[in-house]
Amino acid sequence: MRAQRALGTCLSGLLFVGLAATGCTTVAKAPSVSSNSSKSSRATKVTYNYTAKDRDCLKRAMYFESEHSDHDGYMAVGTVVMNRLTSGAYPPSICGVVSQQRQFAPGVMTRVVSDQAEPELDQVASAVLGGERHPGVKDAMFFHTEGLKFPYNNMHYVAVAGGNAFYEKRGQDGALETPAPLPAYEVAMNYVPVKTATTMQFPILLPTADQIPVPTPDPMTTASISAAPTSSIAVPLPRPALAGAVQSVSLVKAGG
Repeated sequence: MRAQRALGTCLSGLLFVGLAATGCTTVAKAPSVSSNSSKSSRATKVTYNYTAKDRDCLKRAMYFESEHSDHDGYMAVGTVVMNRLTSGAYPPSICGVVSQQRQFAPGVMTRVVSDQAEPELDQVASAVLGGERHPGVKDAMFFHTEGLKFPYNNMHYVAVAGGNAFYEKRGQDGALETPAPLPAYEVAMNYVPVKTATTMQFPILLPTADQIPVPTPDPMTTASISAAPTSSIAVPLPRPALAGAVQSVSLVKAGG
């Protein structure tokens, strides 16, 4: 009997503990917060201004540095120009980058571009300014004619295009030796038109031949010159001869 009571007590105790444990597991958990909600949607783009002259400088660099090659060669050189522009280690304008001394081909700013190449150059320039880049050039800011060899250990080659070999300068640890350029998706190019002197607010107006003004005389001045005098002008009469007085004076002098 005692054993039955003890067994019943144990079973009831186990049943109570089981219900308590089951009740603990049914407590609703707080909803988890997503880690992505704290991140900003997208970083603000860095804007660079460019003019029609900058666009021409970009086309010149692509044309002369790629030996008048093709779309792939143009795009590779254009990518290098944009990499230098956004790295912060070179001039802050496209023309400044292209015209920097001892960097690009001699005469790149003065030689004549072929008219036949203009359509494709315009197409590639628009693509580069719109954010397109050569996929193989990556962060490269340097290139030389394909086939040349140099005894430097920091030249990390990444692509060959348009007769040029493109490379990044990296140290022994693999890190870039120059500031890295901005990714294309973080760059916005803003076109700025340049006003010339003829489009300013003060146009030059030249009168026609029948519109040349002829000066008219002042009526008051004309009247003062042509009008007759209102009063007579006194004219002095000649004095009477004083011959005797003069003679007497001369005699006195002679008699002294």
